[in-house]
Amino acid sequence: MDKINIKILAKELNLSTSTISRAFNGSTDINKDTRDRILTMAREHSFLPNHYASNLRDKKTKTLAVIVPEIANDFFAQAINGIEEVARKHGFYILLYRTDDVFEKEVSFVNYLNNGKVDGIIMSVSGEGNDHKYLNNLRQKNIPVVFFDRVYEDIDAAKVTTNDYDSSFAATEHLLQTGCRKIAYLVVNKSISIGKTRMQGYVDALAKHKVPFNDDLVVDCSNDEKVNTKILTKVLKETKPDGIFCSVERLAFATYHVCNSLGVSIPNDLKLISFSSLGIAPLLSPALSTITQPAFEMGVKAATLFFEALENKDLDVPKKHIVLKSKLFIRKSSE
Repeated sequence: MDKINIKILAKELNLSTSTISRAFNGSTDINKDTRDRILTMAREHSFLPNHYASNLRDKKTKTLAVIVPEIANDFFAQAINGIEEVARKHGFYILLYRTDDVFEKEVSFVNYLNNGKVDGIIMSVSGEGNDHKYLNNLRQKNIPVVFFDRVYEDIDAAKVTTNDYDSSFAATEHLLQTGCRKIAYLVVNKSISIGKTRMQGYVDALAKHKVPFNDDLVVDCSNDEKVNTKILTKVLKETKPDGIFCSVERLAFATYHVCNSLGVSIPNDLKLISFSSLGIAPLLSPALSTITQPAFEMGVKAATLFFEALENKDLDVPKKHIVLKSKLFIRKSSE
């Protein structure tokens, strides 16, 4: 066979060149047997399609950047899976960047990507800093940005969030209805939009049930496991709450650990509920009550908004804000 290319492959296999291209791009709308035939013949002739050449012709990198605070968190893992699934169907690849909630990293990543290295960015923000000029600069390069979960309100961009206020209100009210009157709210970053919204739900639920707000029960925690252990040990020994509402799942794990070391019984001495997308939450001892966000769906929606923006070059079109509903699962830890 002559030097192989997509046209020759198509001729030999009696398929269209577009079918060959979609197979290489990982599209799911192709019969599995057909895809296997294409890839098998390509491997036999050591053929790899030249994505870079085709991308240069249409001036697209076929690459999408995803910027998140962390990867180990089950919520972000699921959201990334949703983004990747949609991106793959469009023949796109994703580049993953982790900020560790460090604002300087976020700025550095965005500035690096602002030089045509990707076709767009989907991100969940670090939440620090007041100057977001680095994001506004993306408009000049016609690079679309979509926020999910954690957003900057001052940036005009498409957003996908959940009903965090309603969820926090319902979670706090649940603890109050079980008899808790000294509920600690554990938070990592109160300055970001999601932190403010979740805390407001907590505050308003207390007010509805005429339980005085106590600033000492709003506990600023960290991304560091050892630091959180020290903070929670002090809280449980000195403040002695009868309920804990965790704004992120890592704080629930820390609470389990500290309670175990101090001999504090969940839920007899302390009732616990947390935002968490962890699949094994029902298997913990006791099973963890959770507010579970539709993480995978959020990723799918964010990627869908991105491709809509990519097709619509008019950046003055109003940006969509999709709000999805989380689910409250009551289990043994708060009963």
